[in-house]
Amino acid sequence: MSPEFIQDFKAPYGKAESLSPLITRVLCENPSPYTYTGTGTYLVGNNSSLAVIDPGPMMPEHGEAILRAVGDRSISHILVTHTHIDHSPLSAWLSERTGAPIYAFSTHGAGRKGGLDGEDVEAGADTHFKPDYLIADGHVFTGNGWTLRAIHTPGHTANHLCFMLEEEKALFVGDHIMGWATTVIAPPDGDMRAYFASLKRVTKEAPSVLYPTHGPKIENAAPFVRGIITHRRMREGQILKHLEDGPMDINMMVSRMYKDVDVRLHPAAARSVLAHLIALVDEGRVKASKPPSLSALFELG
Repeated sequence: MSPEFIQDFKAPYGKAESLSPLITRVLCENPSPYTYTGTGTYLVGNNSSLAVIDPGPMMPEHGEAILRAVGDRSISHILVTHTHIDHSPLSAWLSERTGAPIYAFSTHGAGRKGGLDGEDVEAGADTHFKPDYLIADGHVFTGNGWTLRAIHTPGHTANHLCFMLEEEKALFVGDHIMGWATTVIAPPDGDMRAYFASLKRVTKEAPSVLYPTHGPKIENAAPFVRGIITHRRMREGQILKHLEDGPMDINMMVSRMYKDVDVRLHPAAARSVLAHLIALVDEGRVKASKPPSLSALFELG
């Protein structure tokens, strides 16, 4: 079964919202078709030192809201799930104000080189991001009463991380999994086969609850993640079914497959369809008139 997306999420902007004994969220007022109601910055801990996950876009007013939520405590770690402009830019501002170091998997870079016919199909990359420390899969952070473990989950971006709060078995999933919509996989940095593998990795971690950076928390984690995998497989099958009608480009497929979706999201949908098609071409199930791109024609292999 496909997941049941929650699209009636509401939270106050700029206010500290306690979600669990160790988790507080501050919602940034940057709503859009891609960020839903905005970027949710998480504070982890309830004592002297806190970790901040995904400070958000370069909006100092959001930074001030984070500092109000921190109060007289300190920030010991600034953790970034990935390098998109609604997640990482404010980290430098927050680090300058607090002295806390910034941790991430890497700077932004293409996960897959070439094969896109020179088209810029990725949007929203934070190419100026510079962490203080690069971390790898399995890196553990500790504070007063909390433990966070980094889990490398490439797919949405090559450098995407999730963070497991061990005390609550709660997984901060960035944009890897969202409760309100499917995640955009935009080549070349996005990779559909890597995304499937990372979803399976999450199922093996068996979190009890998921905290996406956008939208509501996801309580029933295991069936929801299985639903995401099923939904993606169904989308792949839908692409193959449409190609039974003959060669098509991606715009033709998107106009059919996403006819009931807000047209402002069609460019993002096109990128995800391209990610599926790159994988299908790699597997020999589909052929392309030239290296896979938004302008290529695709047909069954």
